[in-house]
Amino acid sequence: MSNWINTAVFYHVYPLGFCGAPQYNTDGETVCRINKIREWIPHWKEMGVNALYIGPVFESSEHGYDTKDYYQIDKRLGDNHCFRTLCEELHQNGIRVILDGVFNHVGRQFWAFTDVQRNGQNSHYCDWFHNLNFGGGSPMGDPFWYEGWQGHYNLVKLNLRNPEVVDHLLGAVGQWINDFDIDGLRLDAADCVDPEFFKRLRQFCKSKKPDFWLVGEIIHGDYNRWANPEMLDSVTNYECYKGLYSSHNDKNYFEIAHSLNRQFGSGGIYRNIDTYNFVDNHDVNRLASTLRNLEHIYNVYSLLFTMPGVPSVYYGSEWALTGIKQNGSDAPLRPCLDLNNLPSPNEKLSAHIGKLARVRKELPALQTGGYEQVIVKNEQLVFKRFQDGQTVYIALNLADQEARLDFGMDASKVLVDYLHQNEVLAPVNGNISVLVAPYDTRILVQTAPDAVCDLGREEGENPAAKEPNPQEPAVPERKVGRYRHFKGNEYRVIGFAKHSETEEEMVVYEELYGEHRLWVRPADQFFEIVEAGGVLQPRFAYLGDYHQ
Repeated sequence: MSNWINTAVFYHVYPLGFCGAPQYNTDGETVCRINKIREWIPHWKEMGVNALYIGPVFESSEHGYDTKDYYQIDKRLGDNHCFRTLCEELHQNGIRVILDGVFNHVGRQFWAFTDVQRNGQNSHYCDWFHNLNFGGGSPMGDPFWYEGWQGHYNLVKLNLRNPEVVDHLLGAVGQWINDFDIDGLRLDAADCVDPEFFKRLRQFCKSKKPDFWLVGEIIHGDYNRWANPEMLDSVTNYECYKGLYSSHNDKNYFEIAHSLNRQFGSGGIYRNIDTYNFVDNHDVNRLASTLRNLEHIYNVYSLLFTMPGVPSVYYGSEWALTGIKQNGSDAPLRPCLDLNNLPSPNEKLSAHIGKLARVRKELPALQTGGYEQVIVKNEQLVFKRFQDGQTVYIALNLADQEARLDFGMDASKVLVDYLHQNEVLAPVNGNISVLVAPYDTRILVQTAPDAVCDLGREEGENPAAKEPNPQEPAVPERKVGRYRHFKGNEYRVIGFAKHSETEEEMVVYEELYGEHRLWVRPADQFFEIVEAGGVLQPRFAYLGDYHQ
């Protein structure tokens, strides 16, 4: 298989809601609402998105998962020509297209089912549907019984052991590949689909397009049952979806750490699967409505983009939009959005996700590298990703105060923070001390010291000749006196000392509040410039001489 999926950043759109289509398909005029997607292409490119998962687009009666015709685009969204033009434009902009394949069931208005309704036992299509028989009536008033998907009788389960049904479905997929040049399918309700059908589907799709990607919607069970060399390439990672938000709500990184290690660590059961990872979608409440502390949303996305697998962002959630199911309806999760008139967008989050996407694309270890846990605490987590000599440490802190995390590393290397202005951290005797701000993440790339000067430099640029940035605050002069930490508290620097083993310069200082405790911190850390709220400033700003 092609490695395009390794560098993929997905964006997920539920088109009927996104495009503002009517709730019901009344067989009225065709309206090309799907063109709205074109307006968002610049936004996705800015975010680093290069793969678009578009929910159900084929003719249906209501929500898209009740298919009427696999060969035609839903009239509420447009027609086949309209959609073909859209796919061409997406591909021209480097964005691959993944469609919903709803093959477990169809709607009651599916043409073959309506033939059974008209002709009864004389219909050629009686065997197209699972367990259809004339020994009784259906809950929908039909003079025959059939199996509805999970008891939903508006969704008629297909008989995928019927070769005619399989040929009909594969014919539709072939048309989608030929006419729209789609790059993959997300298989709805994959755990209910006959495995033999998936084997046929895989053979068919790979024969037409070797790098075609098949991902199944799986909520429970062993993912290897569906994602294997005979069936699907991937599955939806619902196990980690739950752990990603609940570990933050419960302030318990042990939960998500357990899942990640179980799935991807040494001996991990899904190390060979590029799982489709997400924090919300069209079926579950929005992340911004699920988290108890919205400050944690940045770390959740940091995990999403640095854990093994492929990240996906649901439309609107990059701005922390809210949405909760109401009275059994998914409509609040699937709104129509106007790019130029968004409700209370969190621009900081959107920028954070865009930066994460860029970092992920720069670092092969984050794409396909191994996974190993380094530190696991209730409110802090450190793990590393590694591949072909590249090692990346991800350090997260969900607490409301700064955390210091110490661990061993290659003494000949340094760490460069790819999220915080390429800040460089050097180990002492093979040990590194990493400070992580409240609700923050650090992505630390291990590198040789002599390579640091090349980071972020344009070709031909002489770093020695670079002009100073007048907007960057000067590093404070090292002297005793009164200082204010960037979070607000004040301290008195008493003096300076040397570490007894390393001779590293240390700052000795007293808190001017509470119990007036004494503290010691490396001078390089005490006087460094930090970023807080998007502003560069000294960690400790000098206020003047100390007077009691």
